[in-house]
Amino acid sequence: MARNKVAQGPGLPGVWKSLNAVRIPRPIVDELLRLAQTSPQEEICGLISRDRHGYRKCYPVSNRARDRKHYFMLDPKGQIDAMRTMRRHGEELAAIYHSHPDSPPLPSPADVALHEYPDVLYLIISP
Repeated sequence: MARNKVAQGPGLPGVWKSLNAVRIPRPIVDELLRLAQTSPQEEICGLISRDRHGYRKCYPVSNRARDRKHYFMLDPKGQIDAMRTMRRHGEELAAIYHSHPDSPPLPSPADVALHEYPDVLYLIISP
């Protein structure tokens, strides 16, 4: 969920729900679903880039959380490498994604507490 001052998410102080539709290209959606399905017992995570034409690419990043079934922590080196690749291709960070293997696609208290990029879309995949 992206933070903005349009409408506050239900019961989630500090997280704002955008009322604007977000259209992510089908190949990126398909890749996110494939990644989540190939790792059904752990949260997957990563980054999505954009350029002036829109969303461009999915950058999977290893989950380094101790309890990967319930939490995600982007591998620092993987995150830095993805950001460098984005810059080389004229892209910027558009979204951070992770999955909830066995719960709805709603932010957990940990997701809210660790929301570090207020201008970036946060996506939660729930297969």
